[in-house]
Amino acid sequence: MNNDEQLDARRNREEDATKQRAVLLGIKYFDTRGVATTSPLISGVLEGYEMREMHIVPLQVGSDSTSFIFAITSKTPQSETRDLSAIYRRDGKIIQFYLISESGYNEYIIRYDPPKEVEYDNVVIASGGDSETIASVSKILDGVSSEKILDYLIEQADILGSSDIHVENQRERVRIRFRIDGTLHPVAYLTHEKYHVIMASLGSRADISTAAVDAQTGHMQHPSVRKPGEILNMRIETVPTVYGMDVVVRLFMFDQDLLNLENLGLDPERRSHVEEVISHPHGMVMMVGPTGSGKSTTLYSIINALNDTTRKIITLEDPVEIALEGISQIPVDTNRGKTFGENLRAIMRLDPDVIMVGEIRDVDTAKTAIQASITGHLVLTTFHASSSAAAFARMIDMIGQNPIFSSAVKMVTSQRLVRKLDDASKVPYTPDETTKRWIRENLGVLPDNITKPNLDDYVLYKPGKSEEVPLGYKGRIIVMEQMIITEKIGEFIRGDAMDVSVQAIEKAAVAEGMVTMLQDGILRVLAGETTLEEINRVI
Repeated sequence: MNNDEQLDARRNREEDATKQRAVLLGIKYFDTRGVATTSPLISGVLEGYEMREMHIVPLQVGSDSTSFIFAITSKTPQSETRDLSAIYRRDGKIIQFYLISESGYNEYIIRYDPPKEVEYDNVVIASGGDSETIASVSKILDGVSSEKILDYLIEQADILGSSDIHVENQRERVRIRFRIDGTLHPVAYLTHEKYHVIMASLGSRADISTAAVDAQTGHMQHPSVRKPGEILNMRIETVPTVYGMDVVVRLFMFDQDLLNLENLGLDPERRSHVEEVISHPHGMVMMVGPTGSGKSTTLYSIINALNDTTRKIITLEDPVEIALEGISQIPVDTNRGKTFGENLRAIMRLDPDVIMVGEIRDVDTAKTAIQASITGHLVLTTFHASSSAAAFARMIDMIGQNPIFSSAVKMVTSQRLVRKLDDASKVPYTPDETTKRWIRENLGVLPDNITKPNLDDYVLYKPGKSEEVPLGYKGRIIVMEQMIITEKIGEFIRGDAMDVSVQAIEKAAVAEGMVTMLQDGILRVLAGETTLEEINRVI
């Protein structure tokens, strides 16, 4: 049942209950659906504040203004109806009351007495977490009305381009942080009273329980402020902690047209490697990195490039984050005992050409995915490891050394996202000799196909500051290492190599032409795209 059907069912139940209550009270029932939002309003009978205080709205006035019909709800005090009846009858007027639902009353009152629009200041990210800015934003949030505070937080996160809203319980207060370009920034502190208001809103809109003792996942949507006409899809994750239930709201707004290999910022060499590998009808491509490193976006971009009428593409995801047209996407709820391996065996019967496995987490999934990749399927998947070599070593540990598997894995790519300097405000500086020596040591050996930078005379950049970009960074770029499984590296999985340690695999990959992630990061620094501090923070 979709959201509209759920709302209709809820309204039907409310109207049925109101009708039954009207029978018990001995008054007429009036169904306002289709009427409350379109019927002419009656002026000069009651003031807006009176309608709100008494929970009464006028429905009809006779042509000679001697007969009146008012709508009341179950919340209308009996004393108010008695007093109103006495006043009208004393003047010789006829008065009747009809019972309407609370939803119907709300539809009427919004038209009779629209709430005054309050303009709240936008959230400002604290530079270095300074207490003055945080206190200012906390004061703004404290003044936002209860029914609007969740929407306000979502809209402010959207305006700032945040990927996540973190709501964290502490002993005395609740901390709000936004993740922007991969970095968490303190925004405000709330009272526990305001926190409960937010949780109540999340409970009703994301279908989660505010009293649960286990972790939960919910979903909700909200119109985007930054991109009018677009919809923000949000995944809500909750986990009970010592002081209350912590929440992370993840914001997604993807345009399928933007999921393109060209938008990943790959240099021509790496782009050609990706295109060559995925042009094969079988094999495995692994994306490696921690949560938030852009693995899913890269895989979705690859899938989008493969998505045409000649291929059947099936994905297994936990959960499905981006809906792609023309692709069969299957959610796998691993929280309820489901595994990627079980589902992978099932979808093999559907004759797919390309399979995406959200993540390899266990030996069963690893072996099933490898079997699929050597039996005529292109398998794309993610894996949690610190580097490409570490992922390859761990995969060997999971599936064992086997000559049959040597042709399975085609490429292992490890990546991170680092913040990109704002070109308009970045500030150049000359690095000291210690920094130059460290850069020379790390870039001492680069493959012949990589253009060697001048390591004697160059400038680096640090973030500046502007009104538009107060933190000096704008957007993020990919830093990656791309390990192509050559004949030499294949020896590790065939069993021809005695040493299958991470160090031995990485050494062989570098000898085969791999640029390490650290080297790629330093090259990005020398190109003026990011900073050494950012590379060290992430890598």
